[in-house]
Amino acid sequence: MLTMAVAFLFDTLIGDPRTRLHPVVLMGNLISWLERILLRAEDSSTAKLIKGGVLTSVVIGTAFSIGILIERAAASTGSMTAEIFIDALTLAFMISPRSLADAGREIHDLLMLGNIAGARRKVGWIVGRDTDQLSEPEIVRATVETIAENTVDGIISPLFYFLLGGLPFAIAYRAANTMDSMLGYKNEKYLYFGRAAARLDDILNLLPARLTALLFITSAAVLNLDYKNALHMVRRDADKHPSPNGGYAEAAVAGALNIRLGGFNWYFGRQTFRAYMGEAIEAMAANHILLAIRMMYTATILFLTFSLIFST
Repeated sequence: MLTMAVAFLFDTLIGDPRTRLHPVVLMGNLISWLERILLRAEDSSTAKLIKGGVLTSVVIGTAFSIGILIERAAASTGSMTAEIFIDALTLAFMISPRSLADAGREIHDLLMLGNIAGARRKVGWIVGRDTDQLSEPEIVRATVETIAENTVDGIISPLFYFLLGGLPFAIAYRAANTMDSMLGYKNEKYLYFGRAAARLDDILNLLPARLTALLFITSAAVLNLDYKNALHMVRRDADKHPSPNGGYAEAAVAGALNIRLGGFNWYFGRQTFRAYMGEAIEAMAANHILLAIRMMYTATILFLTFSLIFST
């Protein structure tokens, strides 16, 4: 448990370094390399399914093995301090609260300066939707949705799997999530090839997503937000999301902030609709981004605290 706390401290103080040697970047390089080797446009649907399964197995196996090697190397130092330092530094690469908060605050600051064009560009770095025509409320919505979703993928899930199985589990989870972000699209290219990665990510996030909803509800109570409405919206709206997991965090945050998430989005020039989460009791405003960041940090600290309590 001390390792998780130190990893969180590392991330808070140092952040996520932007380097080609970042473990997640290296995971992405491995995934791209395997895709180039395996995927052919002329492949049948069955062939794409099989090849996607092979890629998923290789990446997960590699990530798990690297986790074992790092843990063994850390243990071989013979120093508890060195072991915790190495494990915590590695785990810090698997979580991203600082980078998520920094991106959110930058978008907030641009909106407060009236720089809508700059906010559109910045939010385009953290979401997959088209952002060049977004209004200020839509920019806020996109940012809050991303903070809510990534609290699961980028923080609670990696910590949850570290708690279950140490670095091998945490790194393997991060590899699965990276594959889903790169391959888990429902288009002609990836519908079958990326299915194994997408399904694995769904399975791995089943428990952490629901745990994050509970942490967000508790965070709302701690921060004097509308925790009762957060609970109500999770019960009412979470299962409306197209993802089996994505609605839990979004519904909790929407309820706590008394705003409505979801709605119409544009992807590559095509409009889509995602079910609404919450009620528009308050008009969407830049301050909701800061409140979502506070909920994210509070949920993380609560997870670390509960982990320490239940492990002693």
